[in-house]
Amino acid sequence: MITQETLTHLWLHLGWPLLRLLVYLAVGLLAALFIESLNWTRKLAVVARPLTRFGRLSPLTGASFSLCFFSGMAANTMLAEGYDNKKLSRKELILANLFNSLPSNFLHLPTTFFIAAPIIKGAAFVYIGLTISAAVLRTLFIACVGRMLLPAGNSEIEYAPLPADPANPFRSALNNTIKRFKRRIRKIISYTVPIYIFFYYLSEAGFFTAAEQFMGQHLAWLSWLTPQALSILTFQMAAEFTAGLAAAGSLLASGSMSGREIVLVLLIGNILSSPVRAVRHQYPYYAGIFKPVLAAELILFSQSFRALSIAFVAFMYYILTM
Repeated sequence: MITQETLTHLWLHLGWPLLRLLVYLAVGLLAALFIESLNWTRKLAVVARPLTRFGRLSPLTGASFSLCFFSGMAANTMLAEGYDNKKLSRKELILANLFNSLPSNFLHLPTTFFIAAPIIKGAAFVYIGLTISAAVLRTLFIACVGRMLLPAGNSEIEYAPLPADPANPFRSALNNTIKRFKRRIRKIISYTVPIYIFFYYLSEAGFFTAAEQFMGQHLAWLSWLTPQALSILTFQMAAEFTAGLAAAGSLLASGSMSGREIVLVLLIGNILSSPVRAVRHQYPYYAGIFKPVLAAELILFSQSFRALSIAFVAFMYYILTM
């Protein structure tokens, strides 16, 4: 028999989060479609123009980059629409998703900083600075890769504008947006809802918690770290980033660890804890925007590339501060 408590739990942990996700996806889809219907792609692309021109990335990728500073979902939806309409190749879609690493990093920057600064003080500036540096390096590297892999002139491709009524461009764009939105949102819901429910039951069964705890408890290969550092890693992976910060703040205040050690262990924890959380939180909505297999590929590429870039800046910081 289903009790009131069970229904409340389902609403709070499944119904409301899923509804909120679908609303965000719908808003992002509407924004992306409306921008494209108004042919504002090139206007948005101006922000990233020097990089996209160097990297032979299309104006659509540049527009997605600019939009990503405000909404990662809308930016990804724009890329998915471009790919489905053959405006982006599969190669450029992957590069574009990686290229957006910098603006997507800035989306979460204020929250991370204002949580970290009161707890680990000055070390927060170094930690945030290094994660931003890693994101900048990723974006610059992708521009270089794009220059090698994409055809010359790709950044100059003019896509055929959508038909519009010169007298009422906004009304025409709105009608076109609504027509395409109705078709697209059905597909998004058909993928997102079942996948989200499946991941909810995995979470309720303790799968992700067990995976994070397993990783947190099997850190023998990090024996070169101090016991204090390992305790931060364990909290950061078995619980969440804030728990790791709290442990780090306590050890920093007591003088058990230096700011340099705190920064290094938080970077290592960032690398180790992100993959499980990316699959848990990103995949359900990625699978709604892109096709499920493609969504998995994009997450794999982005997480691997992210881990390598953070490992690189952590290594350079370690060397330069020895």
